[in-house]
Amino acid sequence: MARILSIDFGRRRCGIAVTDPLCIVANGLTTVETSRLHEFVCDYIRREEVSLIVVGHPTDMHGNDSDSMRYIKPSIGRLRKLVAPLQVVFFDERFTSVLAHRAMIDGGMKKMARRDKAIVDEISATIILNDYLQSRQSGLNANLR
Repeated sequence: MARILSIDFGRRRCGIAVTDPLCIVANGLTTVETSRLHEFVCDYIRREEVSLIVVGHPTDMHGNDSDSMRYIKPSIGRLRKLVAPLQVVFFDERFTSVLAHRAMIDGGMKKMARRDKAIVDEISATIILNDYLQSRQSGLNANLR
């Protein structure tokens, strides 16, 4: 079976998470510089079977696109062309950074390690993917765009 890959897109770096081949569990994979995102994803899908790419969709409290979408949309548009016919979908990522910090604290991570934004990005990608998997199980695909 094929994996699902998720991306927490950032201007400097992107957190990447992936499911197991049965699409049951999401795990952090890595963090890559945004300038290398397309290369990384294309290389990964050549090596591993991927059925879907989920990209975090940053919104405000009212569900409107955040300002960062002006950077994300063009890059993801190029990614869609590179990986076609593989589907790339946006999924609501509200509060993932807050949840990532909470997970690091709850996991006992030291304060200095929690300052590493790359770790936060990878955990955020994992949270996005877990939320996507839960919504799929619940049949709540209303957050897909």
